Amino acid sequence: MPIPLLFSVFLIFFSSVSSFQHLETSQPLVISPPQDPFLNPSGKTIHDRILTPECFERIPVQENSFAQYLRNLPLKPHGSDVRLYNGQVKTNQVHVAVVDMEIGSNDLQQCADAVIRLRAEYLHGRKLYGLIHFNFTNGFRADYVQWARGYRIEVKDNQARWVWTKEPSTDYVAFRKYLDVVFTYAGTFSLSQEMARADWKDIQPGDVLIRGGSPGHAVIVVDVAVNHSTGKMIFLLAQSYMPAQDIHVLKNPSDPSLSPWYEVDPDAELIRTPEWDFNTDELRRFR
Repeated sequence: MPIPLLFSVFLIFFSSVSSFQHLETSQPLVISPPQDPFLNPSGKTIHDRILTPECFERIPVQENSFAQYLRNLPLKPHGSDVRLYNGQVKTNQVHVAVVDMEIGSNDLQQCADAVIRLRAEYLHGRKLYGLIHFNFTNGFRADYVQWARGYRIEVKDNQARWVWTKEPSTDYVAFRKYLDVVFTYAGTFSLSQEMARADWKDIQPGDVLIRGGSPGHAVIVVDVAVNHSTGKMIFLLAQSYMPAQDIHVLKNPSDPSLSPWYEVDPDAELIRTPEWDFNTDELRRFR
Protein backbone atom coordinates (compact mmCIF):
# COMPACT_ATOMS: atom_id res chain seq x y z
CA MET A 1 0.00 0.00 0.00
CA PRO A 2 1.45 3.45 -0.88
CA ILE A 3 2.52 5.50 2.15
CA PRO A 4 0.07 8.44 1.52
CA LEU A 5 -2.87 6.00 1.39
CA LEU A 6 -1.73 4.19 4.55
CA PHE A 7 -1.43 7.51 6.38
CA SER A 8 -4.98 8.47 5.32
CA VAL A 9 -6.40 5.19 6.64
CA PHE A 10 -4.58 5.74 9.94
CA LEU A 11 -6.05 9.24 10.29
CA ILE A 12 -9.58 7.99 9.61
CA PHE A 13 -9.21 5.16 12.17
CA PHE A 14 -7.74 7.44 14.83
CA SER A 15 -10.48 10.01 14.27
CA SER A 16 -13.20 7.32 14.63
CA VAL A 17 -11.72 5.94 17.85
CA SER A 18 -11.38 9.44 19.26
CA SER A 19 -15.04 10.21 18.49
CA PHE A 20 -16.17 6.90 20.04
CA GLN A 21 -14.16 7.59 23.18
CA HIS A 22 -15.72 11.06 23.39
CA LEU A 23 -19.22 9.56 23.22
CA GLU A 24 -18.38 7.00 25.88
CA THR A 25 -17.05 9.59 28.36
CA SER A 26 -19.65 12.31 27.78
CA GLN A 27 -22.42 12.94 30.37
CA PRO A 28 -25.48 10.64 29.99
CA LEU A 29 -28.60 12.22 28.55
CA VAL A 30 -31.14 12.87 31.31
CA ILE A 31 -34.79 13.25 30.32
CA SER A 32 -36.75 15.02 33.05
CA PRO A 33 -40.43 14.18 33.53
CA PRO A 34 -42.79 16.89 32.32
CA GLN A 35 -43.50 19.57 34.91
CA ASP A 36 -47.06 19.63 36.22
CA PRO A 37 -48.39 22.96 34.89
CA PHE A 38 -50.42 23.64 38.03
CA LEU A 39 -47.72 22.93 40.64
CA ASN A 40 -45.04 25.26 41.95
CA PRO A 41 -42.67 22.91 43.82
CA SER A 42 -41.24 25.73 45.93
CA GLY A 43 -44.65 26.90 47.19
CA LYS A 44 -45.12 26.41 50.93
CA THR A 45 -48.91 26.82 51.12
CA ILE A 46 -51.86 25.58 49.07
CA HIS A 47 -52.17 29.05 47.54
CA ASP A 48 -48.53 29.19 46.49
CA ARG A 49 -48.01 25.52 45.59
CA ILE A 50 -51.10 24.92 43.45
CA LEU A 51 -51.51 27.32 40.55
CA THR A 52 -54.74 28.08 38.72
CA PRO A 53 -55.26 27.13 35.06
CA GLU A 54 -55.08 29.86 32.45
CA CYS A 55 -58.01 32.34 32.61
CA PHE A 56 -58.97 31.22 36.14
CA GLU A 57 -58.64 33.29 39.30
CA ARG A 58 -59.10 32.30 42.91
CA ILE A 59 -62.34 33.69 44.28
CA PRO A 60 -62.01 36.54 46.79
CA VAL A 61 -62.37 35.52 50.44
CA GLN A 62 -62.72 37.57 53.59
CA GLU A 63 -59.70 38.39 55.72
CA ASN A 64 -59.28 35.93 58.62
CA SER A 65 -62.07 33.70 57.28
CA PHE A 66 -62.11 29.91 57.32
CA ALA A 67 -61.71 30.01 53.54
CA GLN A 68 -58.54 32.09 53.85
CA TYR A 69 -57.22 29.73 56.52
CA LEU A 70 -57.72 26.69 54.26
CA ARG A 71 -56.18 28.38 51.24
CA ASN A 72 -53.05 29.15 53.24
CA LEU A 73 -52.57 25.79 54.95
CA PRO A 74 -48.84 25.02 55.24
CA LEU A 75 -47.53 22.15 53.15
CA LYS A 76 -44.73 19.66 53.56
CA PRO A 77 -41.98 19.83 50.89
CA HIS A 78 -43.03 18.91 47.36
CA GLY A 79 -42.80 15.16 46.80
CA SER A 80 -43.55 14.20 50.40
CA ASP A 81 -45.38 10.93 50.97
CA VAL A 82 -48.63 10.65 52.89
CA ARG A 83 -47.83 8.79 56.10
CA LEU A 84 -50.05 6.93 58.52
CA TYR A 85 -50.31 7.75 62.22
CA ASN A 86 -47.65 5.10 62.94
CA GLY A 87 -45.15 6.59 60.50
CA GLN A 88 -45.65 4.05 57.74
CA VAL A 89 -46.03 5.26 54.16
CA LYS A 90 -49.59 4.98 52.89
CA THR A 91 -49.93 2.36 50.16
CA ASN A 92 -52.24 4.38 47.92
CA GLN A 93 -50.56 7.72 47.21
CA VAL A 94 -53.32 9.82 45.59
CA HIS A 95 -52.19 13.34 46.46
CA VAL A 96 -50.39 16.34 45.02
CA ALA A 97 -49.52 17.93 48.36
CA VAL A 98 -49.40 17.01 52.05
CA VAL A 99 -50.58 19.41 54.76
CA ASP A 100 -47.88 20.10 57.35
CA MET A 101 -49.85 19.29 60.50
CA GLU A 102 -49.17 16.61 63.12
CA ILE A 103 -51.86 13.93 63.39
CA GLY A 104 -50.95 12.28 66.68
CA SER A 105 -49.70 8.74 67.26
CA ASN A 106 -53.09 7.00 67.54
CA ASP A 107 -55.50 5.84 64.85
CA LEU A 108 -57.97 8.67 65.48
CA GLN A 109 -57.79 11.44 62.86
CA GLN A 110 -59.50 9.68 59.96
CA CYS A 111 -62.13 10.95 57.48
CA ALA A 112 -64.57 13.29 59.22
CA ASP A 113 -61.97 13.86 61.94
CA ALA A 114 -59.74 15.73 59.49
CA VAL A 115 -62.61 18.07 58.65
CA ILE A 116 -63.30 18.57 62.36
CA ARG A 117 -59.59 19.19 62.97
CA LEU A 118 -59.31 21.91 60.35
CA ARG A 119 -62.48 23.67 61.48
CA ALA A 120 -61.50 23.50 65.15
CA GLU A 121 -57.90 24.61 64.51
CA TYR A 122 -59.15 27.67 62.67
CA LEU A 123 -61.63 28.62 65.40
CA HIS A 124 -59.15 27.99 68.22
CA GLY A 125 -56.51 30.08 66.48
CA ARG A 126 -59.01 32.94 66.20
CA LYS A 127 -60.04 32.44 69.86
CA LEU A 128 -63.64 31.81 68.76
CA TYR A 129 -64.04 29.21 71.48
CA GLY A 130 -67.82 29.40 71.66
CA LEU A 131 -68.11 28.17 68.07
CA ILE A 132 -66.10 25.01 68.72
CA HIS A 133 -68.61 22.23 69.32
CA PHE A 134 -69.24 18.87 67.70
CA ASN A 135 -71.82 16.18 68.29
CA PHE A 136 -71.01 12.60 69.19
CA THR A 137 -72.71 9.83 67.25
CA ASN A 138 -75.07 9.30 70.21
CA GLY A 139 -76.16 12.96 70.02
CA PHE A 140 -74.09 14.33 72.92
CA ARG A 141 -72.85 17.87 72.20
CA ALA A 142 -69.19 18.37 73.12
CA ASP A 143 -68.73 22.11 73.66
CA TYR A 144 -65.11 23.21 73.83
CA VAL A 145 -65.94 26.07 76.25
CA GLN A 146 -67.07 23.47 78.78
CA TRP A 147 -63.81 21.59 78.29
CA ALA A 148 -61.86 24.84 78.70
CA ARG A 149 -63.60 25.41 82.06
CA GLY A 150 -61.96 22.22 83.34
CA TYR A 151 -64.71 19.71 82.67
CA ARG A 152 -64.01 16.39 80.97
CA ILE A 153 -66.33 13.93 79.25
CA GLU A 154 -67.12 10.62 80.90
CA VAL A 155 -68.65 7.96 78.64
CA LYS A 156 -70.37 4.91 80.10
CA ASP A 157 -72.85 2.56 78.44
CA ASN A 158 -73.04 4.87 75.40
CA GLN A 159 -74.04 7.78 77.65
CA ALA A 160 -71.81 10.84 78.04
CA ARG A 161 -71.70 13.47 80.76
CA TRP A 162 -69.47 16.31 81.91
CA VAL A 163 -67.31 15.83 85.01
CA TRP A 164 -65.16 18.59 86.51
CA THR A 165 -61.59 17.32 86.92
CA LYS A 166 -59.13 19.98 85.71
CA GLU A 167 -58.21 23.60 86.15
CA PRO A 168 -59.61 25.91 83.45
CA SER A 169 -57.35 26.24 80.40
CA THR A 170 -57.50 27.10 76.72
CA ASP A 171 -53.91 26.06 76.02
CA TYR A 172 -53.13 24.05 72.92
CA VAL A 173 -52.22 20.80 74.68
CA ALA A 174 -55.62 20.63 76.39
CA PHE A 175 -57.31 21.61 73.12
CA ARG A 176 -55.67 18.68 71.30
CA LYS A 177 -56.86 16.31 74.02
CA TYR A 178 -60.38 17.66 73.49
CA LEU A 179 -60.09 16.91 69.77
CA ASP A 180 -58.89 13.35 70.39
CA VAL A 181 -62.01 12.72 72.47
CA VAL A 182 -64.19 14.17 69.71
CA PHE A 183 -62.41 12.01 67.11
CA THR A 184 -63.18 8.95 69.23
CA TYR A 185 -66.93 9.51 69.53
CA ALA A 186 -67.89 11.61 66.46
CA GLY A 187 -67.88 10.52 62.83
CA THR A 188 -69.26 11.09 59.36
CA PHE A 189 -72.83 10.43 60.46
CA SER A 190 -72.86 12.91 63.34
CA LEU A 191 -70.96 15.57 61.38
CA SER A 192 -73.26 15.30 58.37
CA GLN A 193 -76.29 15.78 60.65
CA GLU A 194 -75.03 19.05 62.15
CA MET A 195 -74.06 20.69 58.85
CA ALA A 196 -76.36 22.54 56.44
CA ARG A 197 -77.02 21.61 52.83
CA ALA A 198 -75.01 23.62 50.30
CA ASP A 199 -75.74 24.38 46.65
CA TRP A 200 -73.37 22.45 44.37
CA LYS A 201 -73.37 25.33 41.89
CA ASP A 202 -72.29 27.75 44.65
CA ILE A 203 -69.46 25.68 46.11
CA GLN A 204 -67.22 27.54 48.58
CA PRO A 205 -63.95 26.85 50.42
CA GLY A 206 -64.85 25.09 53.65
CA ASP A 207 -67.75 23.13 52.15
CA VAL A 208 -67.65 19.38 52.70
CA LEU A 209 -68.67 16.44 50.55
CA ILE A 210 -69.79 13.95 53.16
CA ARG A 211 -71.44 10.53 53.19
CA GLY A 212 -72.62 9.77 56.70
CA GLY A 213 -72.53 6.15 57.75
CA SER A 214 -70.31 3.20 58.52
CA PRO A 215 -68.45 3.17 56.36
CA GLY A 216 -68.72 6.79 55.29
CA HIS A 217 -66.29 9.41 54.09
CA ALA A 218 -65.74 13.16 53.91
CA VAL A 219 -63.53 15.47 51.84
CA ILE A 220 -63.23 19.21 52.32
CA VAL A 221 -63.07 21.98 49.70
CA VAL A 222 -59.86 23.92 50.39
CA ASP A 223 -59.97 26.40 47.50
CA VAL A 224 -62.16 27.60 44.63
CA ALA A 225 -61.33 29.47 41.42
CA VAL A 226 -63.49 30.92 38.66
CA ASN A 227 -63.19 31.82 34.98
CA HIS A 228 -64.93 35.20 34.85
CA SER A 229 -65.43 35.00 31.07
CA THR A 230 -67.28 31.69 31.12
CA GLY A 231 -68.45 31.52 34.74
CA LYS A 232 -66.93 28.05 35.08
CA MET A 233 -65.81 27.16 38.62
CA ILE A 234 -63.12 24.73 39.78
CA PHE A 235 -62.09 23.60 43.24
CA LEU A 236 -59.52 21.66 45.28
CA LEU A 237 -60.26 18.83 47.73
CA ALA A 238 -58.38 17.55 50.77
CA GLN A 239 -58.91 14.50 52.94
CA SER A 240 -57.65 12.08 55.54
CA TYR A 241 -58.69 8.43 55.30
CA MET A 242 -58.47 5.11 57.11
CA PRO A 243 -56.32 4.39 58.97
CA ALA A 244 -55.50 7.87 60.35
CA GLN A 245 -53.08 9.67 58.04
CA ASP A 246 -51.72 13.04 56.94
CA ILE A 247 -54.28 15.43 55.51
CA HIS A 248 -53.53 15.73 51.80
CA VAL A 249 -54.73 17.57 48.69
CA LEU A 250 -56.22 15.09 46.22
CA LYS A 251 -55.53 14.42 42.57
CA ASN A 252 -58.45 14.45 40.13
CA PRO A 253 -58.71 10.91 38.70
CA SER A 254 -61.46 11.86 36.25
CA ASP A 255 -59.60 14.68 34.49
CA PRO A 256 -55.79 14.42 34.69
CA SER A 257 -55.44 17.46 32.40
CA LEU A 258 -57.15 19.62 35.05
CA SER A 259 -55.84 17.78 38.14
CA PRO A 260 -55.63 18.60 40.99
CA TRP A 261 -58.53 20.95 40.23
CA TYR A 262 -62.09 19.61 39.89
CA GLU A 263 -64.70 21.24 37.66
CA VAL A 264 -68.15 22.24 38.89
CA ASP A 265 -70.48 20.70 36.31
CA PRO A 266 -73.95 22.10 37.11
CA ASP A 267 -75.60 18.98 35.67
CA ALA A 268 -73.37 16.45 37.41
CA GLU A 269 -74.90 14.07 39.93
CA LEU A 270 -71.68 12.27 40.87
CA ILE A 271 -68.16 13.38 41.68
CA ARG A 272 -65.36 10.85 41.67
CA THR A 273 -62.41 11.26 44.04
CA PRO A 274 -59.47 8.83 44.25
CA GLU A 275 -60.90 6.79 47.14
CA TRP A 276 -64.62 7.63 47.23
CA ASP A 277 -67.46 8.67 44.94
CA PHE A 278 -69.92 11.27 46.22
CA ASN A 279 -73.28 12.52 45.02
CA THR A 280 -73.25 16.25 44.39
CA ASP A 281 -76.26 16.63 46.69
CA GLU A 282 -74.03 15.48 49.57
CA LEU A 283 -72.34 18.89 49.74
CA ARG A 284 -72.62 20.44 53.20
CA ARG A 285 -71.59 23.70 54.89
CA PHE A 286 -70.79 24.62 58.48
CA ARG A 287 -73.63 26.60 60.02
